[in-house]
Amino acid sequence: MAFVLYVRLKSGLNEGDLQNKLMERKPQFLKVPGLIQKIYGRDKATGYACGIYFFESEKALEDFAGSELARTIPEAYEVVEIRKEVYECMFPLRPETGPLP
Repeated sequence: MAFVLYVRLKSGLNEGDLQNKLMERKPQFLKVPGLIQKIYGRDKATGYACGIYFFESEKALEDFAGSELARTIPEAYEVVEIRKEVYECMFPLRPETGPLP
C-alpha cells in the first residue's frame, strides 16, 4: 500500500533562494529508495511551500523520515514553521496516469 507524506513549511529564505536550494537538493531526493514521486508547491499569497511525497510503502516512508536527508530539511530551507501529515493511499481517481504504480 502506498503512502503520502505532506510537508508544509514557511521558510526564512526569500523566494529565489528557496527555489535555488530546492533545485540544489533535488538530485538527493531522486535517490531516495521507495520514493515514487515528489511534488514541489508554493502558495504565492502566503509564502508557504509544500512537498507532497508518494512512497511505495510505509516502510519506505519510515526509512526516509529517519534519514539524514529528511533531518536536514529544516536547516537547509531555514524553516520557521513546519507541519507534516501522513496518509495511507486508498485509491487514485485515475490509476492509469499515476503517480502511483
